[in-house]
Amino acid sequence: MIGGLVLAAGTLLGAGPAGAAVRPAEPPAEFGTDWHDPVTATPPVAVPHTRSCQVTLAQAQFRDFTPYKGSYAPPKGCGDRWSKVVLRLDGNVKGRQYDRLGYLHVGGVEVLRTSTPEPSPDGIAWNVEKDVTRYSDTFRSAQPVEMLIGNVVDDTYTGVIDVKVTLTFYAAEGRVRPAAAPDRVLPLDGTALTTPRNSERIVAEVYATGSGGGCEEFWYLAVPDPAPYSCKAPAGPNREVRIKVDGQLAGIASPFPNVWTGGWSNPFLWYVVPAPHAFDVRPIEYDLTPYAALLNDGRAHQVEVSVAGVPEGQSGWSTPVNVLVWQDRGSEVVTGALTRHEESAPTGSTTYTPGTEPRLDARAGHRLTTAGYLDTSHGRVTTTVARAVAADTVHRWTEGENTDALKGSWTDDSAVTTDGRGPAVTARVHRTYTMDGITTIGADNRLRTVITLGDRADTATARGGRAASWSHLDDTYRGDAAWTLNVPRDQRHATGTSAERYRLYGSDGCYDRSLKTAQGTLTEDLRRC
Repeated sequence: MIGGLVLAAGTLLGAGPAGAAVRPAEPPAEFGTDWHDPVTATPPVAVPHTRSCQVTLAQAQFRDFTPYKGSYAPPKGCGDRWSKVVLRLDGNVKGRQYDRLGYLHVGGVEVLRTSTPEPSPDGIAWNVEKDVTRYSDTFRSAQPVEMLIGNVVDDTYTGVIDVKVTLTFYAAEGRVRPAAAPDRVLPLDGTALTTPRNSERIVAEVYATGSGGGCEEFWYLAVPDPAPYSCKAPAGPNREVRIKVDGQLAGIASPFPNVWTGGWSNPFLWYVVPAPHAFDVRPIEYDLTPYAALLNDGRAHQVEVSVAGVPEGQSGWSTPVNVLVWQDRGSEVVTGALTRHEESAPTGSTTYTPGTEPRLDARAGHRLTTAGYLDTSHGRVTTTVARAVAADTVHRWTEGENTDALKGSWTDDSAVTTDGRGPAVTARVHRTYTMDGITTIGADNRLRTVITLGDRADTATARGGRAASWSHLDDTYRGDAAWTLNVPRDQRHATGTSAERYRLYGSDGCYDRSLKTAQGTLTEDLRRC
């Protein structure tokens, strides 16, 4: 039943003083023809108080699958070494429409992957902000721009998606210094990559999304034969996003279990507060610095991304790649070697238990460690990258999938150690993604979904074995919504509550915001930091 998934999105609002709260009037008894504009508890992008210049990147109405194509020119009056660059998307849509997935490319570099909210008949507006300072190299010269939010408009699905995207550049002046952005940003065209010969740090980012309306859009529910379920895959729900350099595995990652705004057959869950990352899809990052010596030979090398667990020959994943490069300005050519490549055998299992409520237990795990050194203008630097991923899910359902439930946890742990430029520095990240949801259809034809989603991350940086910085992130969404199936839209009598709390605290400070909604009304907006 969860196969009714469509796509989703979220919005950023500015922070207010600690303890500030919004408490509107009592919500209606059920959803009407209009509701609050989408909002998320995600923190706004912090910006400096310096001169700023704004450029419009794209302005379009999306009715079909024709990309918007335009051009970009750098701003005048804010220099070319900025302290911050912020992308903002403003959108509006009304009528009836599915959620849609979209991308924005500047000079071939993917700077935003997003999806849209589903509209009310009366119309909604939303916005997304993103820190795109890391793409400063791309923004320093004129570039072609391409954007697409694929859409279908007809007599039934009437919503035209109207968007405007801007870039705001904040000057580096006074005590505000230019941001420490990569020297080069290289979009991966096909699988061939040629890097500058003096690269001393290389990071690939992959905007991996399962999408397109097929089963890979909700890959975490797939089951193998002989389990009787509508979405099948030999590996069940076990997925892993891998990157290879010249055929050798160079990075592994757990994909984030995105839920779009029609997800779990219940758009009433997401009309106001979407699932985490639905509007601003976060790229997976792979530190490829151990491979820099190999890549620095001036030749083209093969860099390939794949999603393990996808049935052979089946589409459904998009994996655009940007390669971020930091260069050694004191050397024309940086040499070195890959010195370590240790990979555990990937584990993956599925256990099917038949019965009146069939059950699939699935587990997976994998470890990879790579290391290499570079002889730079400031001495020999060794980089060691260790990563471990794991998944554990339990899927239960009934005949006809009138009950469909999943409880899952995915972990992605990484540690990057850089040794040779003063005390050794180790940056550790422990990520955990969780999903606990159930959809039921009662005898009265009422579909109800109750779900909790979690995105958590603990980071710690040590210098010379002593703690230097740390942070803890906990972004949790909870929702409970019901509506009547197989009746006209005005007879669905939909009800739904949702809540999100985003907490981020650590050595750099604290941010804590909570949102609550009922029947499309924002009932609480509370800030605690």
